Amino acid sequence: MEPKVISIRGARMHNLKNVDLDIPRNRLVVFTGLSGSGKSTLAFDTLYAECQRRYVESLSTYARQFLGQMEKPEVDLMEGLSPAVSIEQRTTGRNPRSTVGTITEIHDHLRLLFARVGLPHCPGCGRAIKAQPVEEMVNQLMALPEGTKLVLLAPLVAGRKGEHHELFSRLRKEGFVRVRVDGVQHNLDEEIGLDRAKRHTIEVVVDRIVVKESVRRRLADSVATAVGRGDGLLLASLPDEGREMLLSEHAACPHCNLSLPELTPQLFSFNSPSGACPQCGGLGVRLLFDPELIVPDHDLSVEQGAIAPWRKRSAETYTGQVLAALLAHYGGEPATPFRSLPEGARQALLFGSGSEKIRFTYQHKSRRLTAEEVFEGIIPQLERRYRETTSELIREELGAFMAERACPACAGHRLRPEALAVRVGGENIAALAALDAERLRAFLADLRLPVRQAKIARPILRETDLRLSFLAKVGLGYLSLDRRASTLSGGEAQRIRLASQIGAALVGVLYVLDEPSIGLHQRDNQRLIETLVSLRDQGNTVVVVEHDSDTIRAADHVVDMGPGAGRHGGEVLFSGPVEKLLQNHESLTGGYLSGRLAIPVPRRRRQGHGAIFIENARTNNLQAITVSLPLGAMTCVTGVSGSGKSSLVIETLLAGARRVLRGGERGVAGTTIQGLEQIDKVIDIDQSPIGRSPRSNPATYTGLLAPIRELFARLPEARARGYRPGRFSFNVKGGRCEACEGDGVKRIAMHFLPDLYVTCEACNGRRFNRETLDILYRGESMADVLEMTVEEALSFFRAIPALQAKLQTLADVGLSYVTLGQSAVTLSGGEAQRIKLARELARRATGRTLYILDEPTTGLHPADIRQLLLVLGKLADSGNTVVVIEHNLDVIKCADHLIDLGPEGGRHGGQVVASGTPEQVAATTESHTGFFLQTVLNL
Repeated sequence: MEPKVISIRGARMHNLKNVDLDIPRNRLVVFTGLSGSGKSTLAFDTLYAECQRRYVESLSTYARQFLGQMEKPEVDLMEGLSPAVSIEQRTTGRNPRSTVGTITEIHDHLRLLFARVGLPHCPGCGRAIKAQPVEEMVNQLMALPEGTKLVLLAPLVAGRKGEHHELFSRLRKEGFVRVRVDGVQHNLDEEIGLDRAKRHTIEVVVDRIVVKESVRRRLADSVATAVGRGDGLLLASLPDEGREMLLSEHAACPHCNLSLPELTPQLFSFNSPSGACPQCGGLGVRLLFDPELIVPDHDLSVEQGAIAPWRKRSAETYTGQVLAALLAHYGGEPATPFRSLPEGARQALLFGSGSEKIRFTYQHKSRRLTAEEVFEGIIPQLERRYRETTSELIREELGAFMAERACPACAGHRLRPEALAVRVGGENIAALAALDAERLRAFLADLRLPVRQAKIARPILRETDLRLSFLAKVGLGYLSLDRRASTLSGGEAQRIRLASQIGAALVGVLYVLDEPSIGLHQRDNQRLIETLVSLRDQGNTVVVVEHDSDTIRAADHVVDMGPGAGRHGGEVLFSGPVEKLLQNHESLTGGYLSGRLAIPVPRRRRQGHGAIFIENARTNNLQAITVSLPLGAMTCVTGVSGSGKSSLVIETLLAGARRVLRGGERGVAGTTIQGLEQIDKVIDIDQSPIGRSPRSNPATYTGLLAPIRELFARLPEARARGYRPGRFSFNVKGGRCEACEGDGVKRIAMHFLPDLYVTCEACNGRRFNRETLDILYRGESMADVLEMTVEEALSFFRAIPALQAKLQTLADVGLSYVTLGQSAVTLSGGEAQRIKLARELARRATGRTLYILDEPTTGLHPADIRQLLLVLGKLADSGNTVVVIEHNLDVIKCADHLIDLGPEGGRHGGQVVASGTPEQVAATTESHTGFFLQTVLNL
C-alpha cells in the first residue's frame, strides 16, 4: 500500500536540531517561519536532496557518471519518498540566448510550424517565391556572360561536427574527384583529416564548366546530378567574380537572383548557425558606440569638450583645427553648444562627411598649410581603433563609450534574412515571438491555412495552444516569447517552470517550490493557488516554502519553523492544519495570520522636500507616463505583474540617475528626468549574489574583516612576532593553512561517485596555520571569530566602536543569525540583498542618496518585514530618498507615496492608475492595489 506520510527522523542539516516530522502525502503543505529558521534547509537540502539522491542511486553506475551525485543529507531515517521536482527561483540562468519561448519550448513548436507550412518570400524584394526546377536553373546559368567559369557543387554537410570519413569514402566509390571542405578544395584521393569537435561544411565538386552554348547539355546533366546529390540544392561558384549562387529546387526569386535554403526548424533558430543573424550571432544586440555617451551633454560646445573621447584635445591640435574647419563648412562654430549646431554639422561630426572633402588650413610648427580630406567621423574612427588595437587598456577606455544596442543587421530579431522572409498568416516568426502569450494564442486560433497545410499544422498548433494556456493559468499571459530569461523576476521564472509541470500531468511526484508568490500581485494570488491545488489534485504532494498569507491559508497542512533564526531556529514549532496554527500563541506566524500581531500603519506620512520628475517614460510597455517621486521620503511602486514597475524604476529612473550623475544629459532617449541635481549618489540594492566564490562572505563584503585583521595584528604577541594584517587572511599565503589553501576542506575526486569534501587534517577546518591561531583576542582566535554569528560578535566586540557600527547594521536588517564567515554561495537572494543594505547603512550618510530596492521582502517573515521597515524608515528620516518595487501590503501601507501602475500587465499596462498616499490610492476604484489596501488600512 502507498504510505500516507513522508517520515523524517533525526534531520540535522545546517541549523536543524534533530527534527522529526511527518508530512502528509498528496496534500498541499506549506513550510513557513522566520527568515533563517530552517525552512529551506528542511524542504530543499533535506527532503528534496534525499529524494534526488535515491533516484540517482537507482540508476546504473554508467548513467550516474553523467548525471552527477548528491550528498547524503544528515538525517537518520526518511520513508515514504517519491520522485521529486524542485522549482526554485534561480532556474532560468543568465544566458542571453535563453528566452521565454525557448524555456517553455513554444518557440520550438513555432519553428516546426514555419518549417512545415511557412510561405517563403524573397529577402530582397519581398515577393512570394516558389520552387525552381532543374530546367530553370540551367537557363539561369546559361544566361551568364559567355566565358564565365563555373564550379558546380552539391552541398552535403552544413555546419555538422565529425570527421566524415564514411562520406568521403562513399564519394570516392561514386566516382567524384574533388570536394570542398570549409571553403578549401581537396582531391578525394588524398587523406582528409578533420577535427571531430569542430563544425564542418562539405560540398562535393560535380563539374567545372566555362559557359558557352555548346555546353548546355553537359550543364543540364551536371545540374541534375548536383541537385540530386545535394537534396535539391546547387551551389554555383563563380571564382573569377568571387561570388556564389545558391539555387534550389525548393524556393528561389527570379527577380533578385536569390534562393532560400531548405526550410528546416534549424533555419528559424537563433541558437543555430543555420538561422542566427551572422552579425550578432543570434543575440539580437551588439555592443556599439553610443552617440549619447560620446556627446553626453548637448549644452556644451566642442570648444568646451562636448565630445567626451576628445575632451582633452585643445583647439591648437591638428584634430582641433580639423573640427573647427568641419564646423565652419556646415555653418557652425566651435563655441556653439552642440544642440544648437546645424543638423548636418552634428551628423558629420559623429558619422563623417561621406565622400565630401573638407578644405581646412592648419598650423604645422611655424608654417601654415592647407589640405583637403574626407572627415572620417568620431564613431567610425572609434570603431576602427577598437577593431585594430591589441591593447586591452585602450579597449577598456573605448568601451566606456559603448552601449548594448539592437543589432542593425537584424533589427534585434536575432535571425538571418532568409528566416525572417518566411511567413505564416502574413507574419514572420520574429513578429509572432514579439506578441504576448495571450495575443499569440488568439492569432494562432484565427489562423486560416489551405487544406493540406492545415492538416500538417493541426498537431503543432494543438501543442502550442496547450503551452500558451498553461502560461495564462499561472498569470504570465502578458509575457512575450522573445523576452530574455535574464530579465524575468524569480517568481516569473518559477511560475514558467510551474506551467511546464502542469502540462506534464505527472502523478505521484513530490513538488518542492520556493516562494512562488514572489513578484505576484495579490489580485493574481488566487490563480497561483489554483495552480498548486491542481497539481495536488492530480495525485501529487506539493511542498511550498512560503510567507504569503493567502497561500498559507489555502494549505492542507502547515509546518512552522523557529522559534528564532540561525542557531536559535531549526525546530518545528507547529505541524498541522492552518486552523490550529491560528490558535497557537507560541507561533509568530499564527499571531500575524490571526491578527493578534500586526505591523502598524505610520501615524504620519513624510512630505519630503522637492521631487524627482520623470516625464514621457516609454521604456518597454510604459505609455509615455509622467510621475513624481518625493525626495526625502519612501515611495513604493506597485501594480500587477508586468505592469511596468521595473521598466519605470530600474530601466528608466536608475539608468537615468546613473548617467546624469556621471555627467551625462539623460538616461533614456526621449525621457526627461528632473530633480536629480539634489541627489549625490544612487545605490541599487538588488538580490544578486554578494560574491560567486565560496571564499566571499558577509565579513569580507561589509568590510568587517579588515578592521578585525588589524585588531589582531596590533595585539602584543602578534607585534612581537612581526605579524601584519595580511597574516590573518585566509586568501593570502603566510597565515593560512597551505594544505587546504585557506578553504578548511579538501575536495577528493571520486569519479563516478560525488566529489567528497573532507575536513582538512592539517588545520581541522580552521583555515589558518597553528602559528596564526596562537594569536588570541579575549581568548578567541581568528577562526573562532569567523564562526561567530553577528549576534555573538556584537557582544564580543562591544568595546570597539568601528566594528560595533558595522555589526549593528547587520543586526538591524535582521541578519543577527548569519555567521561572519558564512560562504556567500549559501546565502539566499533576500539575505544577499539585506547584506548589501547593511553595507550601505554602515557608510557615512549624506542625506542626499537615492536608494532603489527591488522586492526587498523576498524570503521575509512578517516579523522580519517589521524590522526592515524600521531600517528603510531611518534612511528616509535622514533625508535620503527610498524607492521600492513591492507587492507586500505591509510595506505598501507604510510608504509615504505610492505609484500604482497598470491597469493590467504587458500591453494592457504601462499607465499610472493611481498615485499619492496609501489612503488616496485605496480610494481609487480603478486600482487593484487600492482594493486590497482598503482591508489592511481598515477603510
